[in-house]
Amino acid sequence: MMTDKTSLINRVNAIKDKREFLVRLSAQTNLGLLQLDVSQALSELDDLLEDFKATFPEAS
Repeated sequence: MMTDKTSLINRVNAIKDKREFLVRLSAQTNLGLLQLDVSQALSELDDLLEDFKATFPEAS
């Protein structure tokens, strides 16, 4: 299935809006080993958003 540019931008913006949840989650002290997973998810999400911004600068 081919996704049009506008749909892709909307989907990435929805993901970007959920980043704050991961930031709040990473601040919790009771995560134990899940802290690594949350940190990795934040890192990968930030990389994705940087790549997206470089590919579609007008979407930012």
